[in-house]
Amino acid sequence: MHIKKIFLIFFIFNLTNTHLYSMEPQVFVQSTVNRASQILSKNISKENKINELKTIAKETVDIRGVGYYSLGSVRKNLNDSQKKLYFNLFEDYFLKSFSSRLSEYTNPKIEVYGKEILNKNYTIVNSLLIATSERPEVKIDWRVYTKNPDNPLIRDLIIEGLSLARTQKEEFISIINSNNGDINALFKTLEEFSKK
Repeated sequence: MHIKKIFLIFFIFNLTNTHLYSMEPQVFVQSTVNRASQILSKNISKENKINELKTIAKETVDIRGVGYYSLGSVRKNLNDSQKKLYFNLFEDYFLKSFSSRLSEYTNPKIEVYGKEILNKNYTIVNSLLIATSERPEVKIDWRVYTKNPDNPLIRDLIIEGLSLARTQKEEFISIINSNNGDINALFKTLEEFSKK
């Protein structure tokens, strides 16, 4: 499956730990970035980094919510067995997509500078990926799910105006549509990606 390069930025910063709960969205995001930098800067093996990143992501990213969104209206046509299979495949896909790539990064720096409360369930947190000699400055807006204020979760990033969750959704729907609406084509694609 083709994974858009910009999607990697999304995965880099969707990391935190259980001690960061019960925080305001801005503090949650800044702490997330700081924690990610610490992990990626550790002098440990790539395999150990991958394992740590996977564990953290399972605890803090709304993988199920992102998975549901990525299916669009197709999810309404799935039976319980198909839903269970999809979410198992999606979690494996999601975790592998970022963990294997994240282990190559070191010390990403992001500064949080603002927020916009959309409603009681969502807050947009504004931040900048600081420019280096190898990359330009990048504006990143975080969509934080705050229905349970004791357990904020990240559901999307908007990179320079581009929603990465929407990009994911468009890719999945394209796979299904190009296979005459057969959901099994998506299942196969996700499974093949996870086995690489």
